[in-house]
Amino acid sequence: MKWLENTIEWLIFQSRWLLAPVYLGLVAALALLSFKFLQELVSYAPTIITSSSDDTILAVLSLVDLVLVGNLIILVIFAGYENFVSKIETSEHSDRPSWLGTVDMSGLKFSLIASIVAISAIQLLKSFMHVEELTDRQLAWQAGIHGVFIFSGLLLALSDRLKK
Repeated sequence: MKWLENTIEWLIFQSRWLLAPVYLGLVAALALLSFKFLQELVSYAPTIITSSSDDTILAVLSLVDLVLVGNLIILVIFAGYENFVSKIETSEHSDRPSWLGTVDMSGLKFSLIASIVAISAIQLLKSFMHVEELTDRQLAWQAGIHGVFIFSGLLLALSDRLKK
């Protein structure tokens, strides 16, 4: 019966590799996001001279929003792969991020919620820049959703603090 137990445990341990294609899918999503970033940058460039400062700020905020999402994807890929699949062997590489291998699930959760709050704040700011185009109800929903993200982050921080 020990061989059966060993086989089951080996199979369970090897099942972590089923996540590898998921992380590769996130790499593909990052490539698509990079393409979208470049597409938006090229579309904003010709209009920069004639656009208002508000429109310029909105354009830059849109680019920052895409960068934050990209950072979030990278963080999930690296931390998730390292925590659940396998260590990434890049110790000799000069460009190795200093945080690689140090982000645990608690750190990943905080980074995720912080990124989500920042992305939500940018979306809310973009809405406030064109407040005349939105109804009070739409603004209230956006502000409420942003508040829920902030509250969730605070609860997550509190629960982590109580856990220690």
